[in-house]
Amino acid sequence: MYFLRHIPFLKAVLLHSITAFGGPQGHLGMMIKTFVDKRRDLTKEELMEYVSFCQMLPGASSTQTLTLIGYKRGGISLAIVTLIIWILPACILMGILSFIVSKIGTNNLQTSAFQFIQSMAIGFLAFAGFRTYKISVNNFITTVIMLLSTTGTFLFFKTPWVFPILIILGGITTNFSNIRIPQKEKIKPKQIRWTNIWLFVLLFIVAGYLSETARKQNWENRKAFNLFENFYRFGSFVFGGGDVLIPMMLDQYVARPTAPKFVNTKDNIIRIEKSELLTGAGIVRAIPGPVFSIASFTGGIALKNEGYRKQVLGCFIGSVGIFLPSALLVLFFFPVWQYLKKFVVVYRALEGINAVVVGLMFGSTIFLIKDISVLPINIVSVLNIIVISGTIFTLLFTKTPAPIIVMVCLILGLIF
Repeated sequence: MYFLRHIPFLKAVLLHSITAFGGPQGHLGMMIKTFVDKRRDLTKEELMEYVSFCQMLPGASSTQTLTLIGYKRGGISLAIVTLIIWILPACILMGILSFIVSKIGTNNLQTSAFQFIQSMAIGFLAFAGFRTYKISVNNFITTVIMLLSTTGTFLFFKTPWVFPILIILGGITTNFSNIRIPQKEKIKPKQIRWTNIWLFVLLFIVAGYLSETARKQNWENRKAFNLFENFYRFGSFVFGGGDVLIPMMLDQYVARPTAPKFVNTKDNIIRIEKSELLTGAGIVRAIPGPVFSIASFTGGIALKNEGYRKQVLGCFIGSVGIFLPSALLVLFFFPVWQYLKKFVVVYRALEGINAVVVGLMFGSTIFLIKDISVLPINIVSVLNIIVISGTIFTLLFTKTPAPIIVMVCLILGLIF
């Protein structure tokens, strides 16, 4: 009975999960359309606060943001269900892809249907930047912070620590003002519940111990233990989203096994072909949902030689291992954040942090445009420009649902 009144919200989450392209920045544009403008589950200011908060944590930021929307509506239980519904379609699709790659290789996976999806995602990202600009940038200092963040994001997009560093610097900068938001009341101390953070630390320690023991003692199912430790570690330390996660996986499963000390231990370490991992990294951009779902693909590929059941287990381990630390961290720190933000130093910091988030979106937009064909001028480059600008103007000036825009772009890809 508890979940019955939340069915419309969960249906909206499911629709979002199968139509949200473009990674965490692109997902924000769709969240604004669905959960702010259409459903009014939260305000633009609340959503921006969630995004700013999640940018300061490691893990899948769009997943954490959506989890917080569920948490706001119905507490821990609804947050967990929201998380599962959001990640499930993408994880299933990427898990299936691991079987396809195992069977027929990478050459037959190319399809023109998705060629304009990245352009569309850039349009969503730019739309989110324009919308949040009106909310978060409203004076000289926030304009400067936004411009510097845009430049820093563009120049150091693939540097893991650029996002948290910019967030911290933005929060510090707006605290130099004595005029804004003076603290008027004394804040009562609040008791903090440490359950989630202790669970996070305990799992980290246990996973590491079991993984190393399984490797040294050559357990029969050692790769399953190794996989969980790898992905739990990735989910605990990755700042910057899938663009940082993918290089980390390339290092772990492609580069590291070629080190001299592992050359003679072929059966005792997880090895993945570079072409296989890069295929998953490409396809994950063309499906809706979190980019972190590539962990489902990687887990399946890692155990592809162990039989179908083990491969399915690998997909499951990858999904749970990568998203579990994100959920534990956000659900622990958010109540603490709600308490801390009452202090003037934290509340002032929000002004700078929100301006940084706008800069992150604009900087990401400019960076991603480099990866698509807009020059030289030909039919494909013209269509890419039309898709980007058309997506922005459609979202800004019409009420066209996001799934319709996605379908139009897929059809366009099939035609050309």
